[in-house]
Amino acid sequence: MPNLTHVDWLIILLYCGFVLGIGYALRPYMKTSKDFFQAGRALPAWLCGLAFIGVSLGGPEVIGMGAAGAQFGLHSARFFAIGAVPAMIFAGLFMMPLYYGSKARTVPDFLRLRFDGKTRTLNACTFLAMTVFSAGIRLYAMARLIQALHIFDRLFLSAGWPREGIFTFSILLSAAIVMAYVLLGGLAGAMYNQVLQFFLLIAGFLPLVLIGLSNIGGWSGLMASLPLSGIGAVHAGSSNLGFGLCLGLVLGAGYWCTDFRVLQTAMAANNIESARRAPLIAAVPRLFLPFLLILPGMIAIGLPTPHSTTTVTTTAAGAIVHETTIVPPQDAQGNGLVPAQADPRTGKLLLNAAGQPLLDYGMATPNLILHFLPTGLLGLGITALLACFMSGIAAGVTAFIAVFTGDLYKPWIRPDASGQHFIAVGRWAAVGFILLTIAAAYAASGFSNILDALLLAFSIVNAPLFATVLLGMFWKRATGHGAFAGLLAGTAAALLHHGLTLPQAAQPGLHGGWIAVLHLYPNALAQNFWTAILAFSANLVVAILVSLCTSATPDVDLVGLVHSLTSRPVRAGIAWWKRSETLAAAILLIAVALTLFVY
Repeated sequence: MPNLTHVDWLIILLYCGFVLGIGYALRPYMKTSKDFFQAGRALPAWLCGLAFIGVSLGGPEVIGMGAAGAQFGLHSARFFAIGAVPAMIFAGLFMMPLYYGSKARTVPDFLRLRFDGKTRTLNACTFLAMTVFSAGIRLYAMARLIQALHIFDRLFLSAGWPREGIFTFSILLSAAIVMAYVLLGGLAGAMYNQVLQFFLLIAGFLPLVLIGLSNIGGWSGLMASLPLSGIGAVHAGSSNLGFGLCLGLVLGAGYWCTDFRVLQTAMAANNIESARRAPLIAAVPRLFLPFLLILPGMIAIGLPTPHSTTTVTTTAAGAIVHETTIVPPQDAQGNGLVPAQADPRTGKLLLNAAGQPLLDYGMATPNLILHFLPTGLLGLGITALLACFMSGIAAGVTAFIAVFTGDLYKPWIRPDASGQHFIAVGRWAAVGFILLTIAAAYAASGFSNILDALLLAFSIVNAPLFATVLLGMFWKRATGHGAFAGLLAGTAAALLHHGLTLPQAAQPGLHGGWIAVLHLYPNALAQNFWTAILAFSANLVVAILVSLCTSATPDVDLVGLVHSLTSRPVRAGIAWWKRSETLAAAILLIAVALTLFVY
């Protein structure tokens, strides 16, 4: 169990009280539906940029970066940092002017303005399903992390409660805190807490990295202690071409350019220039955060593996004392501080095809926090992890209620209702979302790797959507019928591919093969990548063909929605070195330098 003192608990409780206080302080300002769902579109660029990066650093992402560091080394930073930056710059310079300039409330609402109502409704439904599923995965992962860190074990033991109830207690407590501050402060409450999460992440992980490097002998000691196998080579189980295409173009750009969970933070900016700057501001810390989030995993696997030991000492009276330290089998069979995986039902270690224990890389960062951080810093590190999980869930809540209320409820049920009525509907939708998320959290237990589950959701929803948005913004000939048919075809292709393929050593069902098993992939990562590529390609081909066979929309109706028909705003009063394009060029240069000389 972690040695949490009163100081550590005080830090955790102060964080919980602070996030609730933010929501309570913002409640008087929630006067209109625009205030509640869009933060009044009045927030500065720096706040939107930090919230933008905060949403993308949820619990699974932070744990996943540490896991990638333990498994693949610093080379994984090329995908987490460098691979994301071009997509973030593209979103800021080319996507946000149309999202924000068209006055769309959500991404499905932009599809209504650019195409038609049926395309919006289809995307809204798939987005809502994906948001519930991904939030459920995050809630499940958070509860499992709390279990693994034994945070509430002493509380349950002292109260005489069964320890099996810690999982349910963690889910309900986390969901209640998130729901409370979203109901009170809306999108603004979630965004202020995402900014708080960003600073907590730095405050909690910077000491961890410094202490870890000091104990392992600095950078040279870390490089010398890393295992020879695995570190330094990323193997996705697919060809380099497919891996690069999917990660860089389809999944990466699709996430940053179409996921409303992230984009809603930039769309809350006070003007169009601030909306453009928000992803660019977020790209700056994205370049350097891998040092903070990937290094803990590398340090964890580079440390000595713990084993059970017996120490024999002789007292002054001549008595011989045997002191035995028992290490759990998962830790003893692991590598460094990365434990082996065990079946949660039987407790037996899981083995690969070669008969060796499978490592639970997701525990690399949490175990390092427990191993190195002293009183006070331990509470700060655990609080940073909890904040990442809760802010990711909160982003899902705010995105869900905005899309449900604005794109499904308002146009189809009560288009003439007042703003206060929509706020009430949004709050009830938040309650419903939390209940669905709790149910999804229990369903997520079928996935051994939560990142695989998130990638599956992105490949089915975001990958085809990215093709639709690209065509809509850059090809004026794209029609509503083409967009709808392409979106259907892309989603169907993703589901069909998932239903006909399966990762090796997986059982048909949640992992695929629920129709028939026609192809086996080396792992779920490769399966999800090719699912995304097929979804994107099918959408693109079908949308183009159907658009060419249907009537085009008049150019006058596409002004502000298609780049070729939209004039750029005159910014004569802004010095060249203050413009978004200059900032984007500087970020790209830094990214290239890091790629060449560091990563």
